[in-house]
Amino acid sequence: MLPQPQRREQQWSKYGLLERRYQVQSPSLQALYFVCLFSILIHFLSLGLDSVGFGYLQTTFGVLQLVGGPIFGRFADQFGTRAALILSCASGSVFFLLLSISTSIPILFLSRLPAVFMHGLPGAQKVITDLTAPSQRADALGKLGLCFGIGIIIGSHCNKPQVITTVSCSLCLTCINIILSDMSSSLGTSQSGSVFSIREILRLMKFPGVMEIFLVKVFSGFPIGLFLIMFSIISMDFFGLEAVESGYLMSYFGVLQMVVQGLVVGKLSKHCTERTLLRLSILVFAGVGLGMALMRTVWHYCIIALPLVFAFSMLGTITDSILTKAVPSSDTGTMLGICASVQPLTRTVGPTIGGVLYKRFGVHSFGYLQLIVNIVLFVYLLKSKIPLREQKAH
Repeated sequence: MLPQPQRREQQWSKYGLLERRYQVQSPSLQALYFVCLFSILIHFLSLGLDSVGFGYLQTTFGVLQLVGGPIFGRFADQFGTRAALILSCASGSVFFLLLSISTSIPILFLSRLPAVFMHGLPGAQKVITDLTAPSQRADALGKLGLCFGIGIIIGSHCNKPQVITTVSCSLCLTCINIILSDMSSSLGTSQSGSVFSIREILRLMKFPGVMEIFLVKVFSGFPIGLFLIMFSIISMDFFGLEAVESGYLMSYFGVLQMVVQGLVVGKLSKHCTERTLLRLSILVFAGVGLGMALMRTVWHYCIIALPLVFAFSMLGTITDSILTKAVPSSDTGTMLGICASVQPLTRTVGPTIGGVLYKRFGVHSFGYLQLIVNIVLFVYLLKSKIPLREQKAH
């Protein structure tokens, strides 16, 4: 009988070919998903939705994703990754189908309902987590983030909403067929409690270091998240950009995202511990806050964008890696679902808080808040002894 670590390494070696295939396939499917998601924004305007209505729509979407993330993760743990990905793609197909036939604002709001289980990224992260050794997890999760950059670049330049939504629905159905025909069976391993058990979800926060790292994940990017939520208004009022110029700026962000996620995160994870990278990302975030507090033109923002994307990508990847290692392997899906609820939380409360900050204190208030929050977090990380299961990739 082999010791547990050796059995695990044999298992990861056995699935080596499968891992490489799905590290390509999962980002590919997610890239298609984000292309569709970023390209349908123009559809909201064609139905006469104003800025207030758009805010309500974003809040509705955020609440549904916030509630659905941990539940989706529990579903993946109990019924397997294949079932979870099928659920996500099925929800996506219904979402895009309803969106394609949306002829009024009420139907547009109705199309948001399937979003409660539309969690393709946590599903793909679950695949990567199951098929990689802990020492290689940060690198693999970082490469998965490439899909977000591809989605931003292509999606921001698509301007035929009816065609895009119809194609998106078809792509989701195609993804279901791929998963059914090509993916090996993945059975759930979590046996305790119901999928909807709040106590089982909150139980994960009691593991050593989980609550601390999760709170760092939430608070470190919250101020900049508020800024990004308000960016459509800031780009016009503060930077004076037209819609086309905003699209080019989004493409620039997408390119930076691809470079950082594809090349930088993996390289650094092989040479530095996760504790070091976590502190580095927080420190860079503080510097980004200072830069935002001093910026005056869109060119200043383009310079700030590089460390901003680096900190965002590094923090998200490293915290996801740390948190999935801190819980039992049978609960990684739930943990990824909880991590996926951070952005919906920002989208839910962001429009209100961000609007107040921008109206009363101006655009530079986001930078000062970002600077203060991350300096406090950096000092906390330096002084605290948060237990981490650290392994550098080989």
